[in-house]
Amino acid sequence: MKTKIKTLSFGLILVVALLMPKDASAQGMPVYDNTNFISLVKQLLESGKQTAEMIKSVKFLKDAKEAIEKVSSVVQQLRAVEEIAQNNQRLINVMQNDLQDILNSPYIKPEEIDRVVASFETIVQNSLDTVDFIDEVLSSDYLKMSDAERAEILKAKELESKQMVSNITTKTKRYRDIISFRKMQDKVNNRETEY
Repeated sequence: MKTKIKTLSFGLILVVALLMPKDASAQGMPVYDNTNFISLVKQLLESGKQTAEMIKSVKFLKDAKEAIEKVSSVVQQLRAVEEIAQNNQRLINVMQNDLQDILNSPYIKPEEIDRVVASFETIVQNSLDTVDFIDEVLSSDYLKMSDAERAEILKAKELESKQMVSNITTKTKRYRDIISFRKMQDKVNNRETEY
């Protein structure tokens, strides 16, 4: 039975092929050429490789962007810490030089010394607290902060540090003005009169 069906099918195909005109072709019926098919597969594989490379490139660029943002944030943090360190150095210089001059002046009364020292001491204590806080922020995962949040806190502390320098400069100038005024007053009160 199977042989009969095969023979009949082959005969039918042969009859159609012989009766068909020479120029006739079966439209809509794809004709596959092995070389074209292999070429298509190669193109698809190459396209897949290119897509994979593009995905790798996009991931690389994304990683690079994140790295640049981290570096930028770290640079901001370093600048803020550097500025705070410079401001603390200014405070130390004022304490070592200007405050000592003020306290050694004969125009500062003994009862004023404690007030002068206390006003400077408050600023220095704030400065030390800032340094401790910065150390805590930089050395630990302070409340699991991002680098940007850490940089923002350091920037705020930098502004506080500048304010402390401004305050100590103002206090120093005020005490120097008091000393200068008292010195001038002493000269006026103790001048020799020629009559």
